[in-house]
Amino acid sequence: MVKRAGGSLLLSIRIDPEAAQSLSTQLCVALRDIILTGGFAPGERLPASRTLANDLKLSRTTIIEAFSRLTDEGLIESRTGSGTFVSNVLAATRPKVQQRAHAPVASLAAPRLSTTMAEAIERFAERQRLPHAPRAFQTALPAFDAFPMAQWARLSAKYMRGPRNEVMGYGDPFGALPLRRAVASHLRANRGITCDPEQIFIVSGAQQAFHLVGSMLLNPGDKVWFENPGAIGARNSLIASGADLVPVPVDDQGLCVEEGLKLAPKFRLAFVTPSHQQPLGSVMSLKRRFALLHAAERANAWVIEDDYDGEFFFGGRPPPTLKSVDTTGVVIYVGTFSKSLFPALRLGYLLAPPALVDTFRIVMSKFLQGVPSHTQGVVAEFIDEGHFAAHTRRMRLTYQERHDALVHAAGRHLKGLLHVATTESGLHTVGYLARTLRETEISQDAAARDIRASPIGRFAISPVALNGLVLGFGSVPPKSLEAGVKVLAEVIAARVKPKRAARR
Repeated sequence: MVKRAGGSLLLSIRIDPEAAQSLSTQLCVALRDIILTGGFAPGERLPASRTLANDLKLSRTTIIEAFSRLTDEGLIESRTGSGTFVSNVLAATRPKVQQRAHAPVASLAAPRLSTTMAEAIERFAERQRLPHAPRAFQTALPAFDAFPMAQWARLSAKYMRGPRNEVMGYGDPFGALPLRRAVASHLRANRGITCDPEQIFIVSGAQQAFHLVGSMLLNPGDKVWFENPGAIGARNSLIASGADLVPVPVDDQGLCVEEGLKLAPKFRLAFVTPSHQQPLGSVMSLKRRFALLHAAERANAWVIEDDYDGEFFFGGRPPPTLKSVDTTGVVIYVGTFSKSLFPALRLGYLLAPPALVDTFRIVMSKFLQGVPSHTQGVVAEFIDEGHFAAHTRRMRLTYQERHDALVHAAGRHLKGLLHVATTESGLHTVGYLARTLRETEISQDAAARDIRASPIGRFAISPVALNGLVLGFGSVPPKSLEAGVKVLAEVIAARVKPKRAARR
């Protein structure tokens, strides 16, 4: 038995001396896999450690270390004077191994999802991997090249030298109090929002906030007004909560409240990006803001205000946030550090109206363990020491410079091909195509040349009478933007010429 088992086993094991894993770990993993997949029967004897050491050209110490780990896991057992055997316990507990060596993956039965998630997946917008590398017209990325990394590294090192129970323990599920105080102070001073730290809750990014709100306040099938076109991440989060999204049109004054009332007067929640509409870039007028607040009050509904890049208004005096003019307490304000600092933080916050503070406290204390304390501590220090305010001021100038560079380059190279709209805020704008061109085709052609320009229709729940591209300008410097404009001009021109030739 030893000879048969040893020969069969040794031919299947491959040990890589250059791998990052230790030799004993590699051997342990290989033996574990063979045991769990039925290569050895329960009670079967394993080759002796000397035999394995000789055949695998390993030290006996390495073999003994691997055996010791498998013994601790209960997979094998040593019997004095007899050898090492596969545990008999596996005869009763080892799951049946699926015979899939020659079967296509598609033949395996799909896992059964919950009804809510199964329906949500069918309705989710296409969602590619969120970007990590800056390039021309990429949205959702700030200017990595302008971030004060030296200051960040200093604060991070300072935090790690703090008390170990604060650095290493479980954090407050509502968020670290220093960060909640810092966020409340920032909102009062820079966004005109009167609030207390007790109303601030720290979350793992804005998308978690949207899902949390939807899970708390919505029953399956509840009507939710949603900007059309609108933010994809928020859309998917609310769909996963069981929401019935009502696509409400958007114009140059923001969400069309009157249209929303026609479509669903008894709505439960509304989602808006009033400071810089995602993706069209319009600013919601004060008249529309008051109309939305009145509609929500009459319907006994809530409003989510997503202020994802509200700090970066470079067109003069920024418009008020919706939350700052909310006198009835229906607005749930959501912010994120993904644009103002960087997305890898996975850090956001929500400001709950007074009527929901206790509800958020109950839910978050029961179900969430909080965001990593280290991240919160460093961000709090970054704000308190004035670095955040200084960084925001610098980035307003940077984004205005990059916006202007895009508009000027478009005027030189895209005239007659793409009308690039100006904006006064944020990290992106839109460009409008002629009706004779298809936005999806232009986007695909641009992607083939490493240019990311998303079609407006990608953000729409239902078809919209718009034809164009969403153009990010925040993540790359002016020279890269101009180079991207030239490529985009070539891409569009290549689509225009065949159409003109066909008409002749």
